[in-house]
Amino acid sequence: MFTGIIEELGRVVSSSLNSASGQLQLAADLVLADCRIGDSIAVNGVCLTVTAIHTPVIDFDVSLETLRRSNLGRLKPGDQVNLERALPAAGRFGGHIVSGHIDATGVFDRRRREGNAEILGFTAPAEVARYLVEKGSIAIDGISLTIAALNGNSFTVAAIPHTLAATTLGRLRPGAQVNLEVDLIAKYVEKLLEPKPSGGLDIATLKRNGFA
Repeated sequence: MFTGIIEELGRVVSSSLNSASGQLQLAADLVLADCRIGDSIAVNGVCLTVTAIHTPVIDFDVSLETLRRSNLGRLKPGDQVNLERALPAAGRFGGHIVSGHIDATGVFDRRRREGNAEILGFTAPAEVARYLVEKGSIAIDGISLTIAALNGNSFTVAAIPHTLAATTLGRLRPGAQVNLEVDLIAKYVEKLLEPKPSGGLDIATLKRNGFA
């Protein structure tokens, strides 16, 4: 599990990703401090497993499912990526629950200055937008952010100068593809509220058994 609080910006050393799968090599500093093979690291919000370490470079294998769901296939040598190690049991929970399992990609549309912050606008696909709520949480390229405003499939977030400098948000250009992960709780609530098949627990069954 992650929290969406980015620890450092890594750099793509090499990317041999193709339409089937591939490998990704990143140069990093902070996340290498206690890194071991088999550890989980969120790369632009995607939970990847460390497969080899050649300090200061770490290797990851990337599956076809990950390429389908995320923007990792677009990475080129020299690109910067957001990095976060998995949350330790005694770690500080600074963001929100982030699984590192990308739901879909969205598109960065616009930015404008508002006081000391920038208001960033994004468009999400319908399958993601259905879970968005104003003032709710969303992870964008692994960054825990709060939805400032919502209008259909479009939404905005406010980013302070520290967030813009410490993550890839400050370098986004209109049209850029970003990884989106919605609040995990929203998906569980939807699942629990789905109509139950015949014979399941419903109001009629409760009434028959004296509970309603």
